[in-house]
Amino acid sequence: MLGPRPTVAGPGAPDDAPLTAPGATRAVEAVLGQVLEARLRHARQTDAVAARDLAERVAAFSLRGGKRLRTAFVWCGWRAAGGSGDTGPVLRTGAALELLQACALIHDDVMDGSPLRRGAPALHVDFARGHRAARMSGSAESFGSSAAVLAGDLALAWADDLLTETALASPHGARLHGEWRAMRTEMVAGQYRDLKAQASGSSSGEEALAIAELKSALYTVARPLALGATLAGADPHTVDALRAAGRCAGLAFQLRDDVLGAFGDPLLTGKPADDDLRTRKLTHLLATAVRLAGTTGDHEAAAVLAAGPDARSPQTVERMRAALERTGARAEVEARITELAAAALRHFEATGAGARVQQEFTVLVERAAGVAPRPAEELV
Repeated sequence: MLGPRPTVAGPGAPDDAPLTAPGATRAVEAVLGQVLEARLRHARQTDAVAARDLAERVAAFSLRGGKRLRTAFVWCGWRAAGGSGDTGPVLRTGAALELLQACALIHDDVMDGSPLRRGAPALHVDFARGHRAARMSGSAESFGSSAAVLAGDLALAWADDLLTETALASPHGARLHGEWRAMRTEMVAGQYRDLKAQASGSSSGEEALAIAELKSALYTVARPLALGATLAGADPHTVDALRAAGRCAGLAFQLRDDVLGAFGDPLLTGKPADDDLRTRKLTHLLATAVRLAGTTGDHEAAAVLAAGPDARSPQTVERMRAALERTGARAEVEARITELAAAALRHFEATGAGARVQQEFTVLVERAAGVAPRPAEELV
């Protein structure tokens, strides 16, 4: 049986009335819906049980919320490099990124044991609940984790299929696929470094930044910008400037995520606010607090920040939050976020992109970093 035919987006807006980044994001969501509809049809033809239990969950998860930042940055990269005309390839690339992100989140929740994602039970929790409700044999938790791994694998397969279809139809397909291939490897490397750092109890600031760069700076911003620029046939100078802008904006995004992981409101973030502290996840925020506690001789902060898993009661988590504040780590990280956001704008300006695209990038950086970026000269 033949697989689903490539999903083609509808005609793009004419060049004299280009979509804005929010408009492109809405268009990508429409394309994503079309892609998922085709994938579900094929899944049902393959096996009705797996389609109902697995594929439908993946599709629903992929369509349910999320910031869609990667999609917006793909669009910004395409426009910054002079992209115009047919928007189909860039919209399909954005949809592929959303499917890859679904894979990353599903697997990440399994590895971190997170119960909540996008305001709903994480997929491994949902599968476990279904196991209990059906009175199936064996461990519900083991079943839930195994099924969620398969769900993430399916999302990855769909993402690769869509990107490959897009690359095969593009005159820049080889370069596009090269960016995609590098991004997937970086994402996995960053996830493994994160897993290993947590298992080893590392407090290294260098390690925390390496993880942030691989998992977030490159994957969330730098590579999406480069993917969009590649589809527009960008020259090396433009791609290099976009990668530099993306690295800074992506690090700002990850440092903001670190702060929200310790101090965020679950009603706003859609995920628990104590997971990073409860599991002692190595973040730049934690590494900074450990360094400052050692520098100032704050032995109480150093002890609570190094507490083992058995000691991480709700009271210990609150003491960890207090230590992050008292050592000055939160304030230092906030200042670093502002610096990185400003540097991102400076690098993006070097692409020579028009004022409208620069403004859209500024808004995206503000969303990602949680700060209003200021020109670099104001930070001196």
